[in-house]
Amino acid sequence: MSWARSHLRAALSLAALSARGATSEVPVRRGLSARLAPQEPGMEYQDAVRMLNTLQTNASYLEQVKRQRSDPQKQLEAMELFLSRSGLQVEDLDRLNIIHVTGTKGKGSTCAFTERILRNYGLKTGFFSSPHLVQVRERIRINGQPISPELFTRHFWCLYHRLEETKDSSSVSMPAYFRFLTLMAFHIFLQEKVDLAVVEVGIGGAYDCTNIIRKPVVCGVSALGIDHTSLLGDTVEKIAWQKGGIFKRGVPAFTVLQPEGPLAVLRERAQQISCPLYLCPPLEALEEGGPPLALGLEGEHQRPNAALALQLAHCWLQRQERQDSGELKMCRPSTPRQLPLAPVFQPTAHMRRGLRDTEWPGRTQVLRRGPLTWYLDGAHTTSSVQACVRWFRQALQVRRQEMPTGGPEVRVLLFNSTGDRDSVALLKLLQPCQFDYAVFCPNLTEVSSSGNADQQNFTVTLDQVLLRCLKHQQHWSCLDEEANPDLWSPPNSQPGAPASLLLAPHPPHPSGSLIFSCIAHALQWISQGRDPIFQPPSPLRGLLGHPTASSGASVLREAAAVHVLVTGSLHLVGGVLKLLVPSMSQ
Repeated sequence: MSWARSHLRAALSLAALSARGATSEVPVRRGLSARLAPQEPGMEYQDAVRMLNTLQTNASYLEQVKRQRSDPQKQLEAMELFLSRSGLQVEDLDRLNIIHVTGTKGKGSTCAFTERILRNYGLKTGFFSSPHLVQVRERIRINGQPISPELFTRHFWCLYHRLEETKDSSSVSMPAYFRFLTLMAFHIFLQEKVDLAVVEVGIGGAYDCTNIIRKPVVCGVSALGIDHTSLLGDTVEKIAWQKGGIFKRGVPAFTVLQPEGPLAVLRERAQQISCPLYLCPPLEALEEGGPPLALGLEGEHQRPNAALALQLAHCWLQRQERQDSGELKMCRPSTPRQLPLAPVFQPTAHMRRGLRDTEWPGRTQVLRRGPLTWYLDGAHTTSSVQACVRWFRQALQVRRQEMPTGGPEVRVLLFNSTGDRDSVALLKLLQPCQFDYAVFCPNLTEVSSSGNADQQNFTVTLDQVLLRCLKHQQHWSCLDEEANPDLWSPPNSQPGAPASLLLAPHPPHPSGSLIFSCIAHALQWISQGRDPIFQPPSPLRGLLGHPTASSGASVLREAAAVHVLVTGSLHLVGGVLKLLVPSMSQ
């Protein structure tokens, strides 16, 4: 551990260097954010978000969760009690005409496709999703747009004070962060009188706080995989059992094609409660006899999400007896022991435009800025990172065909991973992309985020997240040595030197890695002032104190094209978007 601490001190030394001019010092041990700040004119929204953030580490709630862990059903009962204390009953949620969607990967994209399709029919839509990328109000959308700061602030304090007034000694006074936002979304959707609400499950399904919904119109399951194993189980079958918990008696449900084991679990869960579960035909089946369907989200892995969204929208329209829901083409028979196939229909013009116009930032998103091209994808599971790698490599080929550079190109990876995810497996999948530089940083936009409550995180400390970045870098170094055993010589670092910042001694071509204390400094080094929109918060001089940083800066400044893949965490992607797309903070 002493060796790791010495390397952590080395990483922190660069953090201190890179922060010079922005802050006077970077304490080794502190929370990532400040607590409540004095109110300033025009800061009411930020005050509301700061108060919301205090629910991230609600000590009494954490104790309650520990007690309830042996009986997860109590978590739903607690959520129903919070709903009642807020002034609603579960029956009130029936009026929202909900589309409830779960899954491991693609559930957010599926929801985005579904919402955009139905909005094209002139319907007023609500959309609840997580996590947010830049501002927490992104989680609650009306007609595709995040609710305004004013609407967020008004509903936040109304709900907060209502829960304060109804607390008693026998219950926790405030729900935790995600539960609070879920309650808030339900209140806003009802008061705004939406025609429907698309609700994305937070984690799992069976015991997720969104599962107090009694009568959704239709449910969906996107692709399943391994994630959140400490909560959901360590096999895809166990995870499938949790996801199938959103099925309701008599409510149609649709799933994309799954591996045989989890598909069997979903089928069994549906049969137990008499839920009609259907398997989505591939998108190609719905394209037969018509022009190809254009998708607003890039990547082949988005096609199953689009196919699921079409079934959800089609079913919702039919159950609400709406016209123009798509002409039925045929129903394919299913074989014994398989799920019945969902109907194949001709997508309407509204559906086609909806798929084409869907936007979902941070997922297979490309930003072209002069010589720099940023590829952003919040993939954070092995299956989603595999899809991300395929998309990135295809996008590189397309970019070269569209704009041949005729000069040297540089590939940069900007990566972070959090929670109980297997970062070694994720990094191994990224190795074939042949990055010239790997950059690691916490999901912290700036060294101090006290002025921006949306970026606050009270659950970890700075030294914890930097130590995790160091581990990512060490894993990358080992993987690189395994992949190129003849190219690398043993490290020759001196005690006390910032050796942890260097992936390995210089190979025949520029290659290395760096750890930065925050996203802003990582982007500052990568962009080298060549991004016409990104405005660094401080001068560049403090970021070149390490040999790899200095030599790499020259390479990045002289490259004809710089391709940057940002992945591993949606929170990381959100921090990058905050800096690269300032309009997302307005």
